This record gives sequence, C-alpha cells and structure tokens, in this order.
Amino acid sequence: MTAYPQGSSTGQFGVEPVSSSTPLTSTEGLEAATDSAVLEVRGSSTQPKPPVAAVSGLELEPRISVIVPAYREGSRIVPNLIRLTQALQQTGSTWEVIVVVDGDPATWAAATTCRSPQVRVLGYSRNRGKGFALRYGISQARGPLVTFIDSDMEIGPEEIGRMAGLLELYQADVVVGSKRHPLSEVHYPWPRRVQSLSYQVLVRLLFQVRVRDTQTGLKMFRREVADRVVDAALVKRFAFDLELLVLANHFGYRRIIEAPIRIDYQFESTTNLRAVFAVLWDTAAIYYRLHLLRWYDRAEPRGRARLVDELPAPLSGD
Repeated sequence: MTAYPQGSSTGQFGVEPVSSSTPLTSTEGLEAATDSAVLEVRGSSTQPKPPVAAVSGLELEPRISVIVPAYREGSRIVPNLIRLTQALQQTGSTWEVIVVVDGDPATWAAATTCRSPQVRVLGYSRNRGKGFALRYGISQARGPLVTFIDSDMEIGPEEIGRMAGLLELYQADVVVGSKRHPLSEVHYPWPRRVQSLSYQVLVRLLFQVRVRDTQTGLKMFRREVADRVVDAALVKRFAFDLELLVLANHFGYRRIIEAPIRIDYQFESTTNLRAVFAVLWDTAAIYYRLHLLRWYDRAEPRGRARLVDELPAPLSGD
C-alpha cells in the first residue's frame, strides 16, 4: 500500500481541523465550517508494531473489537478472515474478531472453521439485515475500541491499526473511513460521486452531521460511544451507518475524524434505484424519530431491548 505522506505543518499524523473559515472550494471536499471539530486526516507516518506474543493459558482482554457482519460470503469468508487477523496482528494491540452470520448457513459453516480464542463466530437463523447484525455484534464486544468492517474485505483491514492510533492520539470519539478523502485509493466514477455528494448534502441539511462519507463500511468508535448509540439505534438494514453517526452527534460525541482508505473494488457507474429508495426511506425514518417523535431522547431507550426481543433462533452449534 502507498505510504501516507507526512504533513508539513499538521503534526505527526497530519490531522487538520476544519475551521469556521474553511472555504467550500470543491465537491470532493465539502469542507464546511463546524463547531463539532470534524477533522480531516492527512496521513500517518507510524510503522506497524511487532505482533503481540501469545500467552499460554491466558486470554488477554482485547483492546480492539472488530465486528464483521457476514451474509452470502460462503467459503470466501475464510481467506478474508485470515487477511483480517493478519492485519490485526500487525497493530501490536490485543484484539478480538466477532463474526455475525446474518441467517446464512453456508457462510456459517465456513466461518466456524476459523474459530479461535480471538475469533468468535455468532449467527442466527433468519436474515435481519446488516444493521441488525452490527448492532448485535457491538452488543457482544469487549474492547474499549469498537470497529466494524465489511466481510468481503474490499476495504483494506490494514487501516484498522492506523485508525486506532489516530483515535487515541487526537482523543476522537469516532473515526470514519472515507471514500472521498483526498488520500483514499478508490476508483469512484463521477456519476457515483455526484450521487454521494447529493446524499451528503441532504444529510448535512437534515442532521448537521459534517462527514463527507457516512456509508463506507469501516468505522471505529470508543466503547462508551458505541454502547450509547446501540442502546438507541433501530435501523436494521440500509442506513445504519448514518444512524450511528447521527446518534453520536446528537448525544454530544462530536469529535469525528475522517481517515483515508483503500478499496479493492470497481464501482458501478450508478446505484440500484431500489437501494437508493431504501436508503432514503431509512434516512427519513431517522429524521422522524430524531426531530418529530424524539424517540432517541427517551429516558429509557429501547434499542438494545428490541434487539434481544427480535433476535432469531441461533444457527446450529451456536
């Protein structure tokens, strides 16, 4: 992977705050003023640390919990998990992987061959959607840093260690992998850029969440932030990423960092219209619950309780 360049005046990791005087100079940036101190990551000069040595007979508490929602991966899940665990070994931190199989027996059968003290495989018998799988995985996490990544590993898992370093260095609440960061390595056709830009403008207007890419499947949260938002979150499928960021911002966790990523995938020129409608529907539902129903502000949020109530029967052997 191409090394990240050293910033000339922005510190060790080159993080540059988006100030109130930042002009809107391009559609790639959308760098608007913000009181919530959204930061733009310009790169990292850190080197991977040696892998943590295994301690015989002792299971170390993880520092990083990685949630991997999985559906229709089949046997492909095995090399993907191997790549993920190799990347986590290079972080120099203790870690755990929680694979959540979302109602797919074939993927379940393959994923269970990867079980170890550091790799847990959970699953249930009925497909409930990526958002549900992520909420369930987050509820099972033990580490103080909670991240999630798509099971296809098209987003390089090697970024997880850098994101953990950035979160700790800048005392951030959330680190968001962003396709639209200038240092990201992504083949992103212009029609898709326009679609993404339009959606992010809508998100800013509705929620004042100043993040340029809410939908990329790699994010990291402090444990207290993850616990707080999963207690209230409800989206099961398409706009779960947005709901997490909206809730973090709403509950006062506003120090957000955008980080560059590398994606090994060739995007189509347009998005399926049905998927677009589903995302917009979920987005409207989040707005309704936040601003009209004020469901998220209830003294006793029911998100985690609903998660337990709606959890299907476990897959065989779980």
